[in-house]
Amino acid sequence: MTDQTLALRDAGRAISFSFDDLMKYHGGGSPGGVAQAYKVLERALPLLSPHEPPERREISLRTPFGGPGFRDAFEMVARAVTGDRFVVDSDLLRPDLGRNREQFVYHVRYRDRTVTLHIREGLVRDDFIELLHTDGRTAEQ
Repeated sequence: MTDQTLALRDAGRAISFSFDDLMKYHGGGSPGGVAQAYKVLERALPLLSPHEPPERREISLRTPFGGPGFRDAFEMVARAVTGDRFVVDSDLLRPDLGRNREQFVYHVRYRDRTVTLHIREGLVRDDFIELLHTDGRTAEQ
């Protein structure tokens, strides 16, 4: 996906994560969610902490989307799930963005700054959303 990494600090120590690192942690079941998390963090981190990498354990997220790949990637980078800073809230749905985008809204916070991001139009296809809402999916699906 990219040769770049997400740069952060952990108690002042520099750390970084590549997309491949996040995929290894997640295990590969939901690569689209991992890719979303990577892109959200890639965009949000420089906006939230423009002068230095942020402290990973001070990053929090509120979103209506809690897919396993997305959640795992956010956990690896920010330890937000175990730190109770990863909140899935259906009240944050944005129906005005359309069915394909309404749940892909991310409020990322670091210290006193918050950015709100959402997925670009055209990145999520209709058939994917239909499949997402299908009960009893087969392995092929």
